[in-house]
Amino acid sequence: MNDKAVVLVSGGMDSCVTTALAHKQYCLALLHVNYGQRTESRELQAFWDIVSYYKIPEDRVLTTHIDYLSKIGGSSLTDFRMDVQDALIHSEEIPTSYVPFRNTLLLTIAVSWGEVINAKKVFIGAVDQDSPGYPDCKPHYYEIFNKLIHAGTKPTTRIDVETPLIRMNKAEIIKTGISLNAPLHLSWSCYKNTEKACGKCHSCYLRLKAFQEAGVRDPIVYL
Repeated sequence: MNDKAVVLVSGGMDSCVTTALAHKQYCLALLHVNYGQRTESRELQAFWDIVSYYKIPEDRVLTTHIDYLSKIGGSSLTDFRMDVQDALIHSEEIPTSYVPFRNTLLLTIAVSWGEVINAKKVFIGAVDQDSPGYPDCKPHYYEIFNKLIHAGTKPTTRIDVETPLIRMNKAEIIKTGISLNAPLHLSWSCYKNTEKACGKCHSCYLRLKAFQEAGVRDPIVYL
């Protein structure tokens, strides 16, 4: 049997393609973390749809909830008093959709589970193109995090975080997903809506632009 890999699956386009890439080489264990975000229910639905698509058995599926991120706030994804911004195409500022230190918390859960099930890898669909938005989507961050794993786990544990999409642009991610038969039609990227994607938030903008540049129709429904 192939080595196990924990894949963090938000339900979005990037995590969907990351799952498809990890599936080529590893026995998948899929993890989803709810954190009180606006589209929590829709992202969770996308996660379960992806679980079903890859026929992941129950003992290799984990969902958990860290609602303290919504209590902390500081992000338009978790604080409903803040507006979700439309795409800031040329801005150099960190957008309000940044959730403070979120990826560190998600990765910590993934590594904890991975250590218990003897996984060799943790995959996350981080993309540097999302920057300058998110400091926890940069290659240097993951280099440091891997050092933390090695320092903070059992001597027999051998887990590394893999970020296979981090240097790709979004169109390349779409093309990669299509080549691997990733279920992009099951993914959800919108920061704002749960029925039909808004088409205006930064995540929708990047997704629509990527499909257009890849010359492929986006299979999800927009307002």
